[in-house]
Amino acid sequence: MSARFTDQTVLVTGAGTGIGRAVAVAFAAEGASVVLAGRGAAPLEETHALIAAAGGRSLVVTADVSRADDVQALVRTTVDHFGRLDVAVNNAGIFRGGAPLADLPVADWQAMLDINVTGVLHCLQAEIAQMRRAGGGAIVNISSNLGAHTRIPNVAGYLTSKAAVSALTRAAALDHIQDGVRINAVSPGAADTTMSLRPGESAADRTSRMKEESPLGRVSSTEEVAAAVLYLASADAGSVVGTDLVIDGGAAA
Repeated sequence: MSARFTDQTVLVTGAGTGIGRAVAVAFAAEGASVVLAGRGAAPLEETHALIAAAGGRSLVVTADVSRADDVQALVRTTVDHFGRLDVAVNNAGIFRGGAPLADLPVADWQAMLDINVTGVLHCLQAEIAQMRRAGGGAIVNISSNLGAHTRIPNVAGYLTSKAAVSALTRAAALDHIQDGVRINAVSPGAADTTMSLRPGESAADRTSRMKEESPLGRVSSTEEVAAAVLYLASADAGSVVGTDLVIDGGAAA
């Protein structure tokens, strides 16, 4: 294992489960001190325990990204505790779906905009402000192949929110590369998380379905998505600015 992020501090939102947990564990394995952020402490503590068991360093901070004050406090705590913020991964997000647009509850629409879009905005503003003061950094937003890249029925709100993340990523990247802040996105398709399970579907059912639906024939592992995030955050991607890297086994090809 390389140590591309030794002596760096990485902030990961939504770090308690799924892709966020895999990303946090991967950064810690490569030498980073990782701040684990999310709304619930219990799953974050589980991620913290995994990192500690492997000899890594992490800090749990509860925060709701839909609240600007929470995010500002999160970034301050990161810098107060570890002295710096080098990389941020804005992964926190929610999914509401299962109905055509005309029947989409407005409360579900608003919740996805609040967390998936405005939450990313809050994170970007706080992170960029800190990185700009410190001379630079790297940010990776987690979007989705659903939205800007491909579409399916009955998830209009989610599609809209994630398309907005892809557009916001590119806009922020152009606005702030001269500040030394590199901003990119990763857009996963179906991954090995509970979010990719349909209602009542088991993991085995999903495996069978993906053999038919995915050109690759399977879901992506969370480690595969994490590897893409770490690449974009690393010096190896020093000239990669405003890209939206799709990791979906060919579904949006």
